[in-house]
Amino acid sequence: MTESAPTNPAPAQTDWIARWQHVARRIRVPLGFLTAALYLFECRRAPHPAAIAWSLVLVVPGLLLRAYASGCVKKNSELTVTGPYAHTRNPLYLGSMLIAAGFALALMSWQVALALALGFVVIYVPVIASEERFLRAAFPEFDEYRRHVPRLLPRLIPARNSEDKSTRGAFSLSLYLQHREYNAGIGAVVLYLSLLLLRPLLAPYVNLPR
Repeated sequence: MTESAPTNPAPAQTDWIARWQHVARRIRVPLGFLTAALYLFECRRAPHPAAIAWSLVLVVPGLLLRAYASGCVKKNSELTVTGPYAHTRNPLYLGSMLIAAGFALALMSWQVALALALGFVVIYVPVIASEERFLRAAFPEFDEYRRHVPRLLPRLIPARNSEDKSTRGAFSLSLYLQHREYNAGIGAVVLYLSLLLLRPLLAPYVNLPR
């Protein structure tokens, strides 16, 4: 017996979401560079040294978390469940959020903070959903892992493994280098130098108080 055409618009909606997830994955890295460039020209007030110093409280842990996670994860080949992945399923994105929040604090701009928050919702939430769909299909143990480890906000006590995987997920310098995570540190240094050196040079041209 043939089924009648579905009246529920869910399939079309699902197709639209899948298309946007594909677009988000492709544009998230270039968009990050664009955001960094625009960040430097948000010049309505001069950077405050105390705000820049306090921003390190967020930026440095964010960089360390991303570095630790990048040295543990073996993308597409195994499900990493130890190290930072025993606390949160997305330590790389959590690290990015900390870094972004730190630079918004350095600039003391709620507009920048709002733009970064909206960008995360529009870009990274679909990307996370897409990546988790892949993990669920590729690794049967992902559902069990998902039940014990939160998607983003970390649990304080690491989740226990169902198997003996004491070395799985241990930090590897070669993985860190392979994933080129050092670029995040370089980018952060460049942004800080730009805040301290470039923006004062721009002050006479954009009526920015020194």
